[in-house]
Amino acid sequence: MQSGKQVTLAMDTSSSPLLLVLEKDGKRFVARRKGIKQEKLLFPVLNALLAKAGAELADIGRIFIIRGPGRFTGIRISLTFASMMKYLNHTEVRGATMFEAVHFQAQSSRAFQAWQKQHPDGALAVVLHAFREEYFLQIFDEQHAGPAWLSREELLKRLAEYGRPLYVAGTDKEGTSLAGLLGNAYPLADEKVCKLQPARFLAMACGDGWEKDALEPLYLKPARFELIKPV
Repeated sequence: MQSGKQVTLAMDTSSSPLLLVLEKDGKRFVARRKGIKQEKLLFPVLNALLAKAGAELADIGRIFIIRGPGRFTGIRISLTFASMMKYLNHTEVRGATMFEAVHFQAQSSRAFQAWQKQHPDGALAVVLHAFREEYFLQIFDEQHAGPAWLSREELLKRLAEYGRPLYVAGTDKEGTSLAGLLGNAYPLADEKVCKLQPARFLAMACGDGWEKDALEPLYLKPARFELIKPV
């Protein structure tokens, strides 16, 4: 963190609600606001949060952002703001994907750690609702395979064919549980660790193990919409 700048800001504008978590002098300040027009919400909410903390924009020494997936416009809001602060205020910028954030929270839970002891060869899968009957998926294992955007049928097939025990974390439509989608086929993470928790989100923001200068968005497209390269 830049010398003299004592404020850390974690922000998620990838979807509703807007989430801002600010830390100054060991105290945490949190703001959530529902609504998809986050370009109009960001500065009023942020300014109110800074005022509560007795700080100003120039005091922000580190910004931590969620790079996606999510709404195109929403993701760009965080990236644009962080980029502006980096170049005008020399603010340090770090970031992670929502997959990584949910994985970070779920793997720290007692439920997952107990499951992992019983299934040492198992892996944690993060499933997030994308659009209608489509889902994002990333499985965290030694293969380090990138995330994918799948139809409901493709998702269920990929999970079933994985071949190793899976513990699943994430959310369905409107942030609801995955139980309606997956039933009892897999152990599911507690709902509270499947959404960003301010304390855990801030812990990520204060950590140094995340990507620095993370200003590249994570946009995913369904395979059927990707252009076919000519042979």
